[in-house]
Amino acid sequence: MWICVMKCSPLHRMQSIGLVRLSSHRHASEYVPSCPSADPNDVQKLQAFILRSQRLFVMTGAGISTESGIPDYRSEGVGLYARTERRPIQHAEFVRSHAARKRYWARNFVGWPQFSSHKPNPAHLALANWENTGKLHWLVTQNVDALHAKAGQRRMNELHGCTHRVTCLGCHTVIKRSELQEKFIALNPSWNEQAYGVAPDGDVFLTDEQVSYFRVPSCEKCGGILKPQVTFFGDTVNRELVYSLYERLGESDAVLIVGSSLQVYSGYRFALKAQEKNIPVAILNIGATRADHLPTVKVNARCGDVLPKIMAVDQEQQEIGG
Repeated sequence: MWICVMKCSPLHRMQSIGLVRLSSHRHASEYVPSCPSADPNDVQKLQAFILRSQRLFVMTGAGISTESGIPDYRSEGVGLYARTERRPIQHAEFVRSHAARKRYWARNFVGWPQFSSHKPNPAHLALANWENTGKLHWLVTQNVDALHAKAGQRRMNELHGCTHRVTCLGCHTVIKRSELQEKFIALNPSWNEQAYGVAPDGDVFLTDEQVSYFRVPSCEKCGGILKPQVTFFGDTVNRELVYSLYERLGESDAVLIVGSSLQVYSGYRFALKAQEKNIPVAILNIGATRADHLPTVKVNARCGDVLPKIMAVDQEQQEIGG
C-alpha cells in the first residue's frame, strides 16, 4: 500500500491526506488471523457465563481492533512481528534521542489521518451496549486507538493511554493529537514523502533518509518534549491506575478477556488478580493466551462474531424475564 503526502497548501494538504487515508484502508480480514468458526458448545458456555454475571469486568486487547482494520503486533501470520523486522519504539529511546523522536513523529504524521479514521466494529458496540444495560461493570482496554470511546463506552480506563492525546514531558500539558497534526503541517509545508505499509498505533514505514528533514514542534508552554499520551514499550503503567482497576475488578463477579494473548504482564496481571480473588474468568481470543490455564470458558473465535450474539441472547433473556 502506498501513502502519499502531497505538496499543496496546509489546509488542502490536510484534506488531501485524509482522503488518501480513507481510500487506502485495507480489508480488515488482512489483519485478523485465520481461525475456524466458533464451536457452538463453547459459545453457549460463554453465553451462560455472561448471563450469570451481574457485574462483569472486561479487559480487551488488540484482537478486538484488528476487525476494524488496525494491525496488531503478535497475531500469527498477520501481526507486525510476523510481517516485518520492525519493532515498536522503546520509551528510553524516545526520551533520549532527538533523531528517534523525529523518526517516530514523521511516521506517525503520515499514518495519523488513516489511523484516526478507524471505526468501532460490532464487538466494540456490543460491549458499549452491555454497559448501557447495566451488565458491564467496568472495562479496561490495552488498546490506544480510542475505538471503545468512539463506541460510547464510558465506564472504562485506557490502561496504556490513547494516541488521540499528546502530553509534554516537561510541564505535562495535554493537547489533542489533531491539534499537533496542524502544527506538523505548518512546520513542514514542503515535506513530501511516500510510505509503504501500516503498523499498529498509527505508524507507517519510512526510511531515515525520508525523515531527515522533518521538523517536530516543542511544547508551546515550556519548550519540552511532546509525546503521545501512551505507555511505550519499556515504560511502566501508572501504579495508581492499576490499583484503582484492582478495586473495580474486586467489585465484579466475573472477568471476560477479549482479544488479548496476555503476553504483556500489564494485562496478564488482571487475570492473576481474578484468580487470587476467586473470580471466574472467561477468554474470547483467536489462538493461545498466557492465561489458558485459568478460564472457566475459552472460545477461539473472532470477537465481532461472538459478542453481538451473546448480547442478543442477553436481551432475549431479559425480555422473557420481564
